[in-house]
Amino acid sequence: MTKAATEVPLDLQRAAREHLWLHFTRMGGFRDGDVPIIVRGDGCYLEDSHGKRYLDALAGLFAVQIGYSYGEEMGEAAAAQMRELPFYTNWSYAHPRAIELAHEIASLTPGDLNRVFFVSGGSEAVESAWKLARQYYAARGEQRLNVALAPTGADAPTRVDEAHAAQGSRRWKAVAHRLAYHGTTLGALSINGIPALRTPFEPLVPDVIHVRNTNRYHRPPEETEEEFTAFLLDELETAIEQAGPETVAMVIFEPVQNAGGSFTPPAGYWRGVREICDRYEILLCADEVITGFGRLGAWFGSELYDIRPDLITCAKGLSSAYAAIGAVVATDRVMEPFLEARSMYTHGITFGGHPVQAAVALKNIEIMKREKIVEHVAETQDDFRATLSQLLELPIVGDVRGTGFFYALELVKDRETRETFTEDECELLLRQFLSPRLFERGLICRADDRGDPVIQISPPLIAAQAEFDEITGVLGDVLAEAWQKVTA
Repeated sequence: MTKAATEVPLDLQRAAREHLWLHFTRMGGFRDGDVPIIVRGDGCYLEDSHGKRYLDALAGLFAVQIGYSYGEEMGEAAAAQMRELPFYTNWSYAHPRAIELAHEIASLTPGDLNRVFFVSGGSEAVESAWKLARQYYAARGEQRLNVALAPTGADAPTRVDEAHAAQGSRRWKAVAHRLAYHGTTLGALSINGIPALRTPFEPLVPDVIHVRNTNRYHRPPEETEEEFTAFLLDELETAIEQAGPETVAMVIFEPVQNAGGSFTPPAGYWRGVREICDRYEILLCADEVITGFGRLGAWFGSELYDIRPDLITCAKGLSSAYAAIGAVVATDRVMEPFLEARSMYTHGITFGGHPVQAAVALKNIEIMKREKIVEHVAETQDDFRATLSQLLELPIVGDVRGTGFFYALELVKDRETRETFTEDECELLLRQFLSPRLFERGLICRADDRGDPVIQISPPLIAAQAEFDEITGVLGDVLAEAWQKVTA
């Protein structure tokens, strides 16, 4: 007799405590207490196994663009694909849904970002982008080698020298922002700029250079936006020059940085980044795992900020998290050396472009277009910001920043000096009070101190004024309580 046969009906709480290992969770906290078990969702709301409802102000993990009410329509798309073709790979073969989804994504991305390589999620997308950038230079060198070796005659010695130079050129380094989260697989973690996540797994994949991010809150108050932009770009270019530009394969930044609390770029920043990458022939990758598919009020943040990247990584909103799928999208220029007869991007993921996942992602994009989800964010984002900005009246809230449906509140001990909380104070404030109190009040958001302490707010893209008001009302009450505790 199997174990399963002796445990019917299953005690979910007991089974969760004994067998389930939760991600980024202190499991010791559930030895005696209940594991929160979410059993259903509708719209912007979730319900747990006790029947309690929660407003999901984090959209799962910045992912559920269309909310939780499209399960039946998504399920029908998945079932239809299951009946037709439940699985086949993209290794040397294609199938209709992967082709259709690649075409659809290419129609939404700006510029000539036309070639789509599918993976299973965001970390895989970042890892794949770095591998692609590394191999792009090798493939381009091989292409130049073939050209250089082709001629014969008087210029042959010069051509041979060029061939040797092309064959020997190799780039492998990446440049990323400090505190930026780019995933947790070993390559993506190496790009990740959060020390607490990196340190336990060192040594990591070499070599990544981390430069200052676009957080203006703790900069000198007299510094202009133009001066801040110039400061950041000078640091980026200096870091590239010190690393050796001929060794740098990729600069990878988020259009708006998530970790640390929704850092938006200052004016002229992305134009300057693009110019530096062009100057040193470095590929620019926009990590749009969070910002893609409407979260900033445009299909892609790259369009909003005119980034003109060579690569885009995406996942999460591609399927509104109804399926595990992600992608790297490359420009025609990046693809060109891989179109040589014997050239190959030597990378693959078993489930990349899985037909069922692709069918769900296609249905998600269809729903987003039909319901005008991206337009809704663009039209209501100012109302969302204005509603959240009421929280600046609280002495504990130092800053409200972000754009679209992607915001953070920075918490401070002193509004005038912008003094932050110590590590021990953050432990008490965020983990022992704010997180459980917000959950108790039925609001799911994130209290985070991977940089300075922030509350991250990023609801499903169908949220409207009623949800804006509820988010702000609960946060206002709980943060007022928190201030009383820290000043007692």
